[in-house]
Amino acid sequence: MKSITKVKKSAGFTLIELVIVVVILGFLAVTAIPKFIDLTEQAKQANIEGMAGGFATAVSLARAQWEAEGRQQDTNNRNFVDYDGSILLLTTEGTDIRPGYVVGLNDGVSLGGGFDATNCVNIWNNILQQPPRITDSITTLNDGSSMRYFASKSGTNSESLCHYYLKESLDNDANGAYEAPVNGSVSVGNSFTYAPASSAVTVYIKDNQL
Repeated sequence: MKSITKVKKSAGFTLIELVIVVVILGFLAVTAIPKFIDLTEQAKQANIEGMAGGFATAVSLARAQWEAEGRQQDTNNRNFVDYDGSILLLTTEGTDIRPGYVVGLNDGVSLGGGFDATNCVNIWNNILQQPPRITDSITTLNDGSSMRYFASKSGTNSESLCHYYLKESLDNDANGAYEAPVNGSVSVGNSFTYAPASSAVTVYIKDNQL
């Protein structure tokens, strides 16, 4: 006697079931994507706040070391400190300028014309441990390199400021390239500033100052 094997046909999705799946996926997308975007913004904010905190601590440590070592000066009567193997120049006391805060490697102790964006980059690279890569050239920032931060300088003398911008938070032009903030704007992207005259470090998140 022959046994009869029944072959069960696989049933596909009905149109109604497909519609239900699409609706569910759409609902998940509407609710999940905003939360994901918000987490991305929170990560950018945490990034800049963490870097600013580490930066401020390093500036204070360099000055404390200078004080502990008797306020050293080089042969040109410039304040300096050997900070973790890097010879850093420090501010010279002047009108509204306190002495002993990092200005770079070669010049800028009086925060005059010699203090520029290059100084800001030098400060970043020499007071932070394994700092993210930084440039003061918007062209370099856009050339596909692994630069993570953009540096610029504004003001003169006691009003001098170093600006440090998180690359991913900067505005883009019509071609998708990152745009350099105009005149050290603090309303563009996530950034923090460093004032060598007083050591003040201030964080800016979009249009909100922290």
